[in-house]
Amino acid sequence: MKRFDIELLLIFDEIYKTRNVTRAAANLGLPQSTVSLGLGKLREHFNDRLFSRTARGMAPTPRAEGAIGDVRRALQALQHALADQPAFDPAGSTRAFHICVTDISEIVLLPRLLNHLREHAPSVRIEVTKISPDSPAELSDGTVDLAIGFMPHLEAGFYQQKLFDQHFVCLVSNRHPRVREALSVAALQAEQHVRVSSSGTGHAIVDKTLGELGMPRNVALQVPSFLGVARIVAQTELVAIVPYRYGAAMAGSEDVRMLPLPVDLPSFQVKQHWHERYHEDASNRWLRQVVATLFT
Repeated sequence: MKRFDIELLLIFDEIYKTRNVTRAAANLGLPQSTVSLGLGKLREHFNDRLFSRTARGMAPTPRAEGAIGDVRRALQALQHALADQPAFDPAGSTRAFHICVTDISEIVLLPRLLNHLREHAPSVRIEVTKISPDSPAELSDGTVDLAIGFMPHLEAGFYQQKLFDQHFVCLVSNRHPRVREALSVAALQAEQHVRVSSSGTGHAIVDKTLGELGMPRNVALQVPSFLGVARIVAQTELVAIVPYRYGAAMAGSEDVRMLPLPVDLPSFQVKQHWHERYHEDASNRWLRQVVATLFT
């Protein structure tokens, strides 16, 4: 297909409507010479006169009559493609958003988000996957709309927004026979620990820092997520170093309590992350605004 100037379609349509080159030029805001030249190019492209002078003006030929429908559909499609993005209507939307989160976020953040959606976007659905090494690729290809957690190694092409800071505390059973109102350095080293190996939670900071301090944990149990940690701690003498928001949520539902750590561990930031491809997408922008409003 030969290279084609979109302006020629506008000239075609306007001459068809007005049956007059002069009026077509005026309506388009173009010099008459430009419209006449455009008509010449159209005739060459279609290999047809397209419009012939008659007593009633420039009458379309059968070829022009046959083409006008396609010309107008092409112009409408172009106008639609170039139009402003329609606003996202959460109240009427049935969209499913895909979010990847940590297991902590499932416990701490999802209930509040779902309650908000029930009130303001009742037909919007959330599909959750766990943050993993595949999450950056899933964000870039649109499989995942948003990631919430600790993802410090994202490369170029991603946006991020801080939601809140997290620091670490120690979770112990309310019936622990040795650890009561405070946790000493000696107790931290002596007691057996539950360790969690979970992406996106900042938990790798714990072992790295304790190792640098010469205080490796006495790990009796390693689990892949935080989902059962509080119940395990409540029913055993194991202790667990956990992010504060998780500890606060569990202290209200399990037979456990939070204690400050006797050593300083670095805090970390929980952020929401999205790919630049979807930065201006109206629905993605709405979801990010909801998350920021609820958790910042």
